Parts: sequence; structure tokens; C-alpha cells
Amino acid sequence: MALHPFKISTWNINSVRLRAPNVQQFLKAEAPDVLCLQEIKCQTGEFPAKAFNEVGYTHHQVLGQGGGHHGVAIVSRHPIETLEPQPLCREGHARVQAARIEGFEIHNIYLPAGGDVPDPDENDKFAHKLDFLASMARDYSALASDASPRILVGDLNVAPHENDVWSHKQLLKIVSHTPAETEALEKAREAGGFFDIARELHDDGQKLYTWWSYRAKDWAASNRGRRLDHIWANDAAMGLADLDSYSIHLAWRGGWKPSDHAPVSSSFQRP
Repeated sequence: MALHPFKISTWNINSVRLRAPNVQQFLKAEAPDVLCLQEIKCQTGEFPAKAFNEVGYTHHQVLGQGGGHHGVAIVSRHPIETLEPQPLCREGHARVQAARIEGFEIHNIYLPAGGDVPDPDENDKFAHKLDFLASMARDYSALASDASPRILVGDLNVAPHENDVWSHKQLLKIVSHTPAETEALEKAREAGGFFDIARELHDDGQKLYTWWSYRAKDWAASNRGRRLDHIWANDAAMGLADLDSYSIHLAWRGGWKPSDHAPVSSSFQRP
């Protein structure tokens, strides 16, 4: 690895204003170059920029939304060049960002959860989710021939492998792990020429989770998790990846008013 690796983290923060102290502490402890946030739940002008400036993350790209829904943000120690994001969301939600930072093209995505009923004819939220996944396959396929180092991160709301959920058998008909979703996500990943950093490091036999429901009285003891948060890298970025640096920061799922997601990080050599 280079002496100064490029570290990127992703975290569904489930309200950035509520959990600004958590994010500050995480940034102090883990010191990523870039943090991509999902579900910030604020309008663009309500983003707590001061909290990030105080800990050295003075560059922000924020895409907020009213009504306390959705929203994504990128905060960085380094200048951000804003790029045109892929038009993945047919509903126009604040779910997709693209930027260039330190030579990397970074895509930050908050994929629709899809509701509770895994039938697109009965549940428009699930239909929207499948449309979003199909759009990912289409749009990232068009970018696949571009040799720029590209990293895609975010809460993709799909646990694609059998051991990305606590029980493959029991969750096959539960939204986030149905065959329609897992197959569509893998199609999008392959179409875009991406590698799944977590599974490049850990074989498919290892259980990996990044999300645990608030409903569990003791999330750690029950450990009924799902791997919904992902870091993908294209071939150019994979050539720069330090696979051993991949980490799911479990401690941040606990503590003071935690998000139901743990942050995830990986490091790369600078191009």
C-alpha cells in the first residue's frame, strides 16, 4: 500500500442531524478521506455542515429532500468535483450522487427499500426498487468501458449472498433477499464491471452483516443481521485496492442513539 492510502467509508446514518455527534466521533476515530452518507433525512440547506467542518471535513456535496425522507451526502478532506449522477430513480428522490475525489470517481447510492410485499404488481415500492436496479445495470454497463477508477458505495438495500443474511431459507421471501432482488443486484454489479470488495476478501461461506433491526431487544445477542451496505470497485480501482483494509465497524451499531446500520470502510492506493 502507498504511505497515504485513500480510505472511503459509507454509512446509512438514519438522520444526520440527530446523529451528528456519532459521525464526528467516527470521523475522529477512523479518519477516512471520504465518508458517503445515506438517509440523511434533511433538506440540503439543513445539513449540519459545521459539525463536519469542526473535524476537518470541509468539503461537502449534499443532496437533501424535504419531508424527512431519503437524502445522500459526501463529505471529504479533499476537494470534490461534482459529476452528473446516473438517472436511476424514476421517482426523482434524492438517492444518487457522483463525484471525483483524489482521482477516484465515486458513486453514492441509497437504493429504495422496497416496502414489505415482494410483488411488483401489488406493491409499487417494490416495482420502483426493481426498476432502480434495472437502471443500474443499464447505466453502469454504459460506463464499464471507461477505465477511470470507479468506486460505488452505499445502502443498496439488498443482501445478495446466502451468508449475507442470518437465515437464507427464512428470508427468501422477505424483501432485501428475494431472488428477484439478489439476481437484479448481481446483474447490475456485473454489467458495471464491479467487484464486491467484501466478497473478494471473505469467501461466500462467511457470514457478513451491516444492518440489524431496531426491533431486536439485543441486536448483538440475536445477531439477525443482513449485509445491505456495500463497497464495489471496477477493475481499475480493484488494482489499487487493499482488500485487507475492508472493515465493518460493528461498534458504531451500538452506543448513543445508533443508526441501525454499521459503517463500512475500505482503502485504496491513490491512482
